[in-house]
Amino acid sequence: MNPIATLSNIERCWNSIGIEGDRSCPQLATHTHCRNCPVYSTAGRHLLERSIVENYRQEWTQLLAESRVDEKSSFGLPTTQSLTVVIFRLQREWLALSAQIFKEMTLPSVIHTLPHRSNQILRGLVNIRGELLLCISLNHLLNLEVANTAVPTLTPVVYSRMVVVEKAGNTWVFAVDELYGVHRFNSDELQDAPKSMIQATQNYTKGLFHWQPTFQKQTLSVSYLDDELLFSTLARKVH
Repeated sequence: MNPIATLSNIERCWNSIGIEGDRSCPQLATHTHCRNCPVYSTAGRHLLERSIVENYRQEWTQLLAESRVDEKSSFGLPTTQSLTVVIFRLQREWLALSAQIFKEMTLPSVIHTLPHRSNQILRGLVNIRGELLLCISLNHLLNLEVANTAVPTLTPVVYSRMVVVEKAGNTWVFAVDELYGVHRFNSDELQDAPKSMIQATQNYTKGLFHWQPTFQKQTLSVSYLDDELLFSTLARKVH
């Protein structure tokens, strides 16, 4: 059974002009991400409501049984862990954080400064769907240099975004200059951060991994940030 074949009658524009393609779809300016688009939702319903193909259950039972065997090495140890992250850009740096902490991505909002509280790291409050949340500058926390010249981008049109991250009940908002989306890689692909990296950024970096964006020939180096350290530092510096 080829699972992809069952999708042959479903429009998959998100892979060509959407978030996984060249991002030329004009609806992205309205919906931000393909998963918010009615076309994507309709395709999902069509997929869930389709008839089960012959031998579907038997083949998946066999496939899952084989996967359980492959999860262990010859020494009985788990195989390499797969990591799911969200990749984004600040200034010239491509960064990644665990996808599990991302709650929402939205258009830039007005930042309301807090009297005697706002500083380079704590920028103020932003209204996200009627809820006031603390907005921070990840640029200043990581001590990233301001780009004075043009920065290479993934697509001709770049939309800045604000992202909402949450962990253990703590929620923060920060702006990003460019947002790619979700990416998966194996933990054994992580490399040590180079000594030439800015010390502040190096402190928050678990490691680097190489990533080649869709429709791009150039391979980029991405810093995988330590979200545990990030949240604990923000709680200490801001509250």
